[in-house]
Amino acid sequence: MNSGPAIAVDERGGDMRFVVSGRWTAPHAAEVERLAAMLLEEARGGGSVRIDISEIGRLDTLGAWVLDRTRHELGDRGQRADFVGARPEHQTLLDEIAYRGFQEPSRAKNLHIVDFLVDVGRTVVEVGKDFVRGVSFLGEVVAALVVVLFNPRRFRFPALVHQLEHIAFRGVPIIALISFLVGAIVAQQGIFQLQRFGATPFVVDLVGILILRELAVLLTSIMIAGRSGSAFTAEIGSMKMREEVDALRVMGLDPVQVLIVPRVLALIIGLPLLTFLSMMSALLGGGLVAWVYGGISPEIFLARLQGAIVLSTFLVGLIKAPFMALVIGLIASLEGLAVQGSAESLGRQVTSSVVKSIFMVIVVDGLFAMFFAAIDY
Repeated sequence: MNSGPAIAVDERGGDMRFVVSGRWTAPHAAEVERLAAMLLEEARGGGSVRIDISEIGRLDTLGAWVLDRTRHELGDRGQRADFVGARPEHQTLLDEIAYRGFQEPSRAKNLHIVDFLVDVGRTVVEVGKDFVRGVSFLGEVVAALVVVLFNPRRFRFPALVHQLEHIAFRGVPIIALISFLVGAIVAQQGIFQLQRFGATPFVVDLVGILILRELAVLLTSIMIAGRSGSAFTAEIGSMKMREEVDALRVMGLDPVQVLIVPRVLALIIGLPLLTFLSMMSALLGGGLVAWVYGGISPEIFLARLQGAIVLSTFLVGLIKAPFMALVIGLIASLEGLAVQGSAESLGRQVTSSVVKSIFMVIVVDGLFAMFFAAIDY
């Protein structure tokens, strides 16, 4: 009884009786599987089957699972199979093992166009939810700003100065360099195209209007969204993961006032300053290329620039900056507060913050373009 697993066949009339004996345990897994396959083969074509397990010396989970699986496979072939002679402990194990097949549920076959429309619909719903969350969060920030205005002692001025240093002061080198290069590239391409028509001097008009109205503020906003917006999301998200945001609430402090308001105000103040710097750097790069590549001296460049632009051209770019800063700050902060308790969630929200911020910056720029075209400034 304490030997390895074995099966004896006792065929009587139309019924078959299999006497199972020995040790049906994990160390004999290979032999157990072989005997189970032999039982299935011997019972093929017969009537009902009885599996006598009274002679089993030892039965563990693996042996019980194989026996119960064999009984189900006999039933799937239309042969009734039952266990007989089971000791109480063996019957309990067989009841608990409860073999069942794991079959992948059949999926309804949909047309690709249906799946595409489902994805589009789901995306539209998510965009709607994001918009509602953004408007609600904007209300929270405005309410916190009102509280701070009526009680300035609750505002954290050192945090504002700290954020201004990170956003504006430390962002000067990269903004100036990128803007200088973009201005130089725009001027070079403009000269290359305009010289075919003998209109090289008009590159000054092209560079001046394009940079002051669109490129400077758009380029600065995208750079800030990728640089400072991602930093905001990572900082707030890390605090959310370490439950520091909950700790602020327990201490009686409003996380929006403590964490969000200084960052948003720093963006609203710093982005117009960086936009102005971007304008000057891009004009410098464009003027240098126009001098070297197009033969337009600095005196002629400045004189023609004065005739090409007016004050409103300069103001259009600066007016957009605070609104883009507000959008970047809200999205970055909201995505940071949405971080869950894993590093994967933090990375996902930082990526989402940058993508959404850049997208909304371009949308805001388009809305302003339509607005200024409508008012015929």
